[in-house]
Amino acid sequence: MMNNELPSKLLESAVSEFARLPGVGRKTALRLVLHMLRQPEADVNRFGNSIIELRSKVNFCKVCRNISDNEVCDICNDRNRDNSLIMVVEDIRDVIAVESTMQFKGLYHVLGGILSPLDGIGPTQLNIEDLSERAILEDTAEIILALSTTMEGDTTSYYLYKKLESTGINVSSIARGVSIGGELEYADELTLGRSIVNRTPYSENKHH
Repeated sequence: MMNNELPSKLLESAVSEFARLPGVGRKTALRLVLHMLRQPEADVNRFGNSIIELRSKVNFCKVCRNISDNEVCDICNDRNRDNSLIMVVEDIRDVIAVESTMQFKGLYHVLGGILSPLDGIGPTQLNIEDLSERAILEDTAEIILALSTTMEGDTTSYYLYKKLESTGINVSSIARGVSIGGELEYADELTLGRSIVNRTPYSENKHH
């Protein structure tokens, strides 16, 4: 285990901040910080400013809640997209994963997480009410549930299905077994693309 004693408080502070990132231990954090110290000051300033600007200036699309530089994201603004289809995903990484397949030409709705009572995440913590209102206002024909196949993901899908049932909108889900653990971002493009094309009505799924 690495000795926690570092020769500089500034170095210690920087290492501690890097080590807070997911998947980054202290050894990796120290290696990253030492790498930054070897870079020209202008490069380090540009790196730091990009993080500060990301946090202070980034927007969430007012329609789908995807990350955007503007009030409405490029996908929602694209007139070539099929606005009768809405795919519901957990977070922005899933939008990126689905877009990489080039198999989906509809719009998205980013929930911002999945239901997890043990973690204190209930319906009011997610963008669920927005989905119901949006689906009705936009005359949506089909809502595709593309959440993880974990217990929490299945619970969230079932909750959404029951909430949308009275709207008369077709609710479907992507084919099962997309990836181990169910996270869309780890599925290969071919498998994920096929699971979108081969989606089935949610009511036919055995797990609901």
